[in-house]
Formats: sequence, structure tokens, C-alpha cells
Amino acid sequence: MADYWQEAPPVLQEFLNYHESILSHSSKTVDEYFLDLRAFFRYLKLRRDPSLADMPFREISILDVDLDFVASIQLSEIYGFLTFLTGGGKDGKAEASTRARKCTAIRSFYDYLSVHTHKLENNPTQSLNSPKLRKGLPRYLSLSESLRLLESVSGPNEVRDYCILTLFLNCGLRVGELVGLNVQDVRDDTIRVLGKGNKERQLYLNEACLEALAAYLAQRPEPKDELRHRDALFVSRNKTRLTTRAVENIVQKAVNQAGLDPKYSPHKLRHTAATLMLNNGVDIRTLQDVLGHENLGTTQIYTHVSDGNLKMAVDANPLAQVRKQEE
Repeated sequence: MADYWQEAPPVLQEFLNYHESILSHSSKTVDEYFLDLRAFFRYLKLRRDPSLADMPFREISILDVDLDFVASIQLSEIYGFLTFLTGGGKDGKAEASTRARKCTAIRSFYDYLSVHTHKLENNPTQSLNSPKLRKGLPRYLSLSESLRLLESVSGPNEVRDYCILTLFLNCGLRVGELVGLNVQDVRDDTIRVLGKGNKERQLYLNEACLEALAAYLAQRPEPKDELRHRDALFVSRNKTRLTTRAVENIVQKAVNQAGLDPKYSPHKLRHTAATLMLNNGVDIRTLQDVLGHENLGTTQIYTHVSDGNLKMAVDANPLAQVRKQEE
């Protein structure tokens, strides 16, 4: 059990355990479910008990939340929670994406109790509408900007950092996937990646990746002889596995040195890899496998980033040259 589970009542612990052990969701996903549902239950307790009005929101305990309490919750109270978040609540105004995520957590919780365990007869989330999200196109670097980024890498960890950026830009890895890589995951010209839901995929490494990895492995420091660190591919100066935050800082430093938009993050580099591959002939289903997307719809957003590709697709239609015959 995670440390925070001691703050969760049994009805919530069972749900979290289901996502972690049965659905194999990552610890980050399970953490988010807990935090979102804890905020939801705190709001309900505050709403139902006026005596809690003066208590700091973060100090409201949810340990007494049980199945009867959960069963008593109405759809109107869920919408009240979303309104509470929209207006700022106790933790500041929540963006639409944050409110939508909390909707997902609440809906998943009730699905678990009503569909998977049959502990509830009524599911108040069946008619729940999530906040509408503005779907923007993914931001990505152009080819010339990608080259500038790679050329900008410098400093005492130059070889390591260059290798990290090369893998991001060529393989489209998630930052969590990169920090989770172990030395034994690199086999000849392939690399084994552990993605979302602990799903494995194998990626082939091109010459740029192979050369960058060879250069880095030749000087990789020996990590601490501890289970979490000993096999880590990317190691910090403290001889520990690089953290997500450390990799984000590495990317940010390189972005700044290249004079690029400081908003570019490791995830934007993943977008860049996907866009470059798609624009250079990789089909959408192959790209889905490379990125580790469970649903093709997630990958299809990249089909909208290149007007040139859209024009080529229409021009490729064999009917493109057909003209109406004059009578």
C-alpha cells in the first residue's frame, strides 16, 4: 500500500487497490484518483456539515466516509463540486482539464462500486457530463529547431543529456518511460519500453540513437547498489536513477540554451518525434505502436498538424484528375 492510503477509508482503499493491482495503472494515476476523490469527499462533508466551515479544507478527514455515505450522493452534489472548483473553492480556481479529470475519477469510482463489485444499485454518474475541453493541436519543434536543440547541449553531463534528447526526439518516449529505462532494456538495435498500464513495447533504435547510447554507456557512472538505482540507464551525479523532475530540468536547460520557447517540455519533444515521423511517411497505425497509444484516436491528433499532408492526401485520390466533360 502507498503511504497516503492510511488517509483513505476502506471503501476508497478497495477502489485504489483495484486500479493498482488489477488494472495495473501506474502509481501516478492511482495517486491522482486518490487526491481527486479526497477533494470530492472533503467538499461533500463541508457542504453537509456547517460546523466544518471554519476548518481548513485540507484538514477535513474523510476516514469516516463509508458505503452508505457514498450511496447517498446525488448527481446535483457532483455538479455542485464542479461549480465549487470553478469558483475557486478552497484550492484556487480549477481549469476545465482539471475538472474533467476529477469527473473521470468520480465516474470510475462509481463504476467500480456499481458494475464491478455490485455494492451499489444506483450510479449517479450515469448522466454526468464532463466539462468541455478545448482541443488544441499538439505543439512541436520543426526539424531545424530540433537540430538547434541537439546542438545546444553542453555542460558536464553533455553526453548523457544529448542521449536523452536524442531518444525523446527519435523515439517519442514519455518522460516516465525514459526515467524507467534500465541498462538491460537496450538489446542490440532495440529498446524495451514499459509504458502506461505496465504495457511493454519494443522500439527499434536508429543510428543516431545507437551512437548516442554507445557514447553515453562508455562513460555512464556506476550507480548505487540499491534495487531502485543499480540497473538505471540514466544516472544522476549522485549515482541515483534520474527523476522525472531532473529530466524536465535537463530539457528546459537545453531549450533555453537553444533560444527556443521555454514552454517546450519533454512531452512536447514526444509530439515533435510523432510529427516528424508522420510527416516523413510513417503510417498512423505504425505511429500508434511506436507511441504506445492504446486507442488510435489518440494518435490521430497528429494527422491534423500538417496541412501539406492533408493536401497530399487529397491530391493522391485517383479522381483528382477527373474533369467534367463538356457537352
